[in-house]
Amino acid sequence: MLKRSAGPTAAAWGGVWTRDGLDRRTRSAITLSVLTALGCHDELAKHVKAARRNGLTDAEIAEVLLRTAPYSGIPKANSAFAIADKVLSEPAAD
Repeated sequence: MLKRSAGPTAAAWGGVWTRDGLDRRTRSAITLSVLTALGCHDELAKHVKAARRNGLTDAEIAEVLLRTAPYSGIPKANSAFAIADKVLSEPAAD
């Protein structure tokens, strides 16, 4: 099994997410948009859950995905909506 370097993950979750300038809600919205635009569907489900924890409502998550659609392409947005629908229909973890 390949072992991933902790470097990029630590940088993304540590340094980038804790910087001043944007609140966690805004960071989550941007992350959802970028993952959708790039078609990174393997990462999207965990970031939908994180967006909820960071204060985005289900309606706001849907708006982010809808707003991303014209710029990233309808097929990518449709896939993102399917993933988000699945995640958002699961009971929220306490």
